[in-house]
Amino acid sequence: MFNGFRRWREDRRLAALDVPVATWETAIADWPVAARYQGEDRQRLRELALRFLLRKGFASGAGLTITDTMRLKVATMAAVPVFNLGLDWYDGWYTVVLYEGAFIPSHHGPDEFGLVHEEPDVLSGEAWEQGPVVLSWEDVCAASAEEGYNVVLHEMAHKLDMRRDGANGAPPLHGLDGARWHDTFTAAWDDLTEREQQGRPMPVDSYALENPGEFFAVVTECFFEAPARLQQAWPALYIELSRFYRQDPLAQQMALSPA
Repeated sequence: MFNGFRRWREDRRLAALDVPVATWETAIADWPVAARYQGEDRQRLRELALRFLLRKGFASGAGLTITDTMRLKVATMAAVPVFNLGLDWYDGWYTVVLYEGAFIPSHHGPDEFGLVHEEPDVLSGEAWEQGPVVLSWEDVCAASAEEGYNVVLHEMAHKLDMRRDGANGAPPLHGLDGARWHDTFTAAWDDLTEREQQGRPMPVDSYALENPGEFFAVVTECFFEAPARLQQAWPALYIELSRFYRQDPLAQQMALSPA
């Protein structure tokens, strides 16, 4: 009953939103991934983005002026991973914090060994467990299929991962084979490690090797931004991600290509 009331109330708020289709289209025009969603899928992507805005507030980091265009772009990017999962996968947190550029986490302090570093990390994005997602707007705009890079997709992948036992590369698998997931990701991890050690070309950024949680987030970026590269490097991993996200970006991309 509660979920039904929540949906009813959200539907009313959605109907009252004054966001012309043209405004949304302008906000996402320079993001090629959105072009894969056409017809009814495009309408649904827009609706998911608007519902994201109803559920999540945006806060300024260091005085950045946040425009509707910025909100729409981030919300649309955030909607893509849950396009066939549902926005409820983002339950439990409520805020997106936007900085103009890279930022130093406000919670900087001792690391897991109790050491305080003189030069704190400067980040382009961060996801807090049961807390906000923090993003650099410059990095949001730097999304690149060539690099397989997208900070919004990366941090949203962390949020999905955190739904079970923290960001450890093992999100809730909604019926998928856990052993197959583990073995497939381990094989890709080992291959990436070997490529780095041998100085061979790598299909994703070496930052993926920081830990299993970062590996899941980085390959998620590549899955949506550069699906052909990921599928070529690790076809079994691509299949697992396709099953998890219930999407096939490569098939979408090929469907748009001229015959």
